[in-house]
Amino acid sequence: MADLKRYVVGLDEKGKSTVLMTGVPNLQERKDTFWRATMWKTRETPVDNSIPGDRSLDGGPARSPFPRGMLVRALELWPDEDHETAQKTFAEINKMVGHTQEISEADRQRNPSMHRTDTLDLITVVRGEIYLVLDEEEILLKPTDTVVIQGTNHGWSNRSDESCLCIGVMIDAIPRQ
Repeated sequence: MADLKRYVVGLDEKGKSTVLMTGVPNLQERKDTFWRATMWKTRETPVDNSIPGDRSLDGGPARSPFPRGMLVRALELWPDEDHETAQKTFAEINKMVGHTQEISEADRQRNPSMHRTDTLDLITVVRGEIYLVLDEEEILLKPTDTVVIQGTNHGWSNRSDESCLCIGVMIDAIPRQ
């Protein structure tokens, strides 16, 4: 599990900036495979900063942002398992996280983590390395590399011997036709 800290900064009763809350809430995990935490999420964009409370807890764990909303997530993926085990693992993870998009058998064969969301995703690698798997190509991402995914098919493959930590923002988007 990532050694991650979260500080939510806002205004106190005097209108001065201050730390309002700390801690990493809303965790989902499958030991030695997958860990993620929703750091913040909203039901609207633009974001209404006047809404009080820990908005990362709104609605519990979520696969995608609310309609017209956004979410910020930390995601850690461990090194790949063999293909057959990985297919079973990602089927379990998709069920656990409530993934609703249909994943074709061809996509599962390309990479067990292949999926698509109706979001705009901005994801930065913080630690480790990971391959972004696309329909016909792969890109090795290393720390500070950032990818912008516009609602397209993609998957992740960690071919190293260490976990990879990413931070991402998902924004609800109009689906591709």
